Amino acid sequence: MRIFVTGASGWIGSAVVPELIGAGHGVVGLARSDASAAALTGAGAEVVRGTLDDLDVLRAAAAASDGVIHLAFKHDTAFTGDFRGAAEADRRAVDAFGDALAGTDRPFVLASGAVGLAPGRTATERDMPAIDGSPTSVRAATALATLALAPRGIRSSVVRLSPTCHGEGDNGFMAALVGIARAKGVSGYVGDGTNRWPAVHRLDAARLFRLAVEQAPAGSVLHGVAEEGVPIRDIAEVIGRHLDVPVASVAPEAAADHFAWLGGFLGLDSPASHALTSELLDWRPAHPGLVDDLDKGHYFHTPGA
Repeated sequence: MRIFVTGASGWIGSAVVPELIGAGHGVVGLARSDASAAALTGAGAEVVRGTLDDLDVLRAAAAASDGVIHLAFKHDTAFTGDFRGAAEADRRAVDAFGDALAGTDRPFVLASGAVGLAPGRTATERDMPAIDGSPTSVRAATALATLALAPRGIRSSVVRLSPTCHGEGDNGFMAALVGIARAKGVSGYVGDGTNRWPAVHRLDAARLFRLAVEQAPAGSVLHGVAEEGVPIRDIAEVIGRHLDVPVASVAPEAAADHFAWLGGFLGLDSPASHALTSELLDWRPAHPGLVDDLDKGHYFHTPGA
C-alpha cells in the first residue's frame, strides 16, 4: 500500500513510518519544514510539503494514496492556549480527507485520546466520549465524525492513544513531570496518587497503527493501551529515586500551581482496556512498561551530560 501519513516526523509518526516501510508499504509524509522533510527522506519516505491548513494539499495526497494515517495535531497552538482552534483545524483536515476518500473503501486511521472516557471505571473501546461543547470535546467530536465516515465508503478507524506514549526521546507528559520534579526539588503526585493513567510504548503504538491501516474494519475503535492504568504515585516514586528528590503529595487545589499546564490532567483516574483491540487485530504489546522504561534512565539525562 501507498500510505499518506500526517505528523510523520513527530513522536509517534517517526515510529509509524519505519513500521510501515518494514512491512513493505510505501509512505508519503506531510512535512511543514525543511527539517521534517529531511527526516522523512532519511527514513525512506516520500515527502509532500504543507500543513494541516492546506486542505487542497491534503485532499490531493489522500486521493493519490491507498490509505491515510492522520497523526498530526496543532500541539503548539493548543499549548499556547487555543485548544479549540487546534481542534477545529483538525476537524477541517478530517473533513477534507473524508471528501477525498469517499466511495473508495480505502482506510483512514485517526489518532485520538483515551483519557476521560469513563470516569470511575475502566474504559473500553465501546465507550464513546461526551460531547459537551467544551474545547476538548471538539476533538472528541472529530473522532466520532471519523467513525461516521464508514457509511460513505471509507474504512475508517480511530486509535485512542494512552496519554503516556513513552520511550527514549519522549518530550511529552513524562518528560514534563521529570522537568517539574527537577525544578521544584520534589517529585509530586496529586492527592493520594492512586489515580491511574493508561500507558503504551511508542513502538507498540506504531504497530497498532500499521495493523489498523491494514486490517481494521470500517467504524472500528481501537485502544493504543498496553497497561490499563499505572498509578501516578508509582511514577512519582521512580522519578524521585532517579533524581534523588523527595516524593510528596500535592493537594488537588494546588495542582495547577505546582504542575502548571499538567495540573488539570495529573489527578484524573482514567484506566482503559485494550482487550477488544487485541482480540480484533491480534495486537500484543511487547515493549517495556512505563515504570520499567522510566527505570532505564533515559528520561533523566540532561543535555550535554
